Amino acid sequence: MKRRTYGRDAGLTLRMLFTSGLLGLLYVAFAAVLISVLKVGIAPMLLIVLGLAIFQYYTSDKLALAAAGAKVVSREDAPALHDMVERLCAMADLPKPKIAIMDTPVPNAFATGRSPRHAAVCVTSGLWNRLEPKEIEGVLAHELSHVANRDVLVMTVASFFAMLAAMLTRFGLYAGMWGGGFGGGNNRDNNNGPPVWLIVLAVSILVYMISFVLIRTLSRYREYAADRGSALITGAPEYLMSALQKISSQMTLIPNQDLRQVEGMNAFFIIPAKVRSATAELFMDHPPLEKRLAALAEIARQMGRPVA
Repeated sequence: MKRRTYGRDAGLTLRMLFTSGLLGLLYVAFAAVLISVLKVGIAPMLLIVLGLAIFQYYTSDKLALAAAGAKVVSREDAPALHDMVERLCAMADLPKPKIAIMDTPVPNAFATGRSPRHAAVCVTSGLWNRLEPKEIEGVLAHELSHVANRDVLVMTVASFFAMLAAMLTRFGLYAGMWGGGFGGGNNRDNNNGPPVWLIVLAVSILVYMISFVLIRTLSRYREYAADRGSALITGAPEYLMSALQKISSQMTLIPNQDLRQVEGMNAFFIIPAKVRSATAELFMDHPPLEKRLAALAEIARQMGRPVA
């Protein structure tokens, strides 16, 4: 089943464009406030932002693998894993990504990279040892769908700018409270106005809250899209359903120390390394497991596949 058979997820593409546009406008407005209130020169800020963005764009896959402590493996190191990925790539009409293994008992997987030709798919040793081959294929097809839809790049860039906004805010607060702004001057715009640091803090909180909701809304939808992509690539959504249930149940058996070590990758994992059932769905970066299983069950029924 070639990639062109099932096509790119149009809903995800529209949401990525819409979310990226809103985030772009949001951060432009944020930069304008910093420039105006803190008297920052626009040229230095543009150079810093563009330099960091270009660096992030070209090294996103390497940075993610390094952050996860994952190691790229050759065919000699993991022949069965390479065979699985090659077979799925042929079915999805995708170039073969780099393949990595993350040495942790936490069963999980993630994809990273700026494009299908510059991507990496990583599985943990815990996932490889705990799941059946067909279930692993379902998980790998899910990650390859992320690569094909290019949503990994959008999430990486969106998270990067949110992190950059936080960094600039911290720098601006220090400058505003202790130096009266980047360019000196008074700590207030005028004698009756609020302190500069208070203005920056209020704007930064608003920017963070809006970007937080936008990024997580997109993150949840992209998981549904990747689940659907996996079902259509493999033709067997029941195996991904089984894999998701196993990963979720096995997560409760993992020591908290191991879970904490990998929590930084939660936004990219197929299932978060620490399930917080009490968290409101609005603030979750993944859809609830029950909703994902229900969506996959509906796809399975449409395909005439068995549903447990």
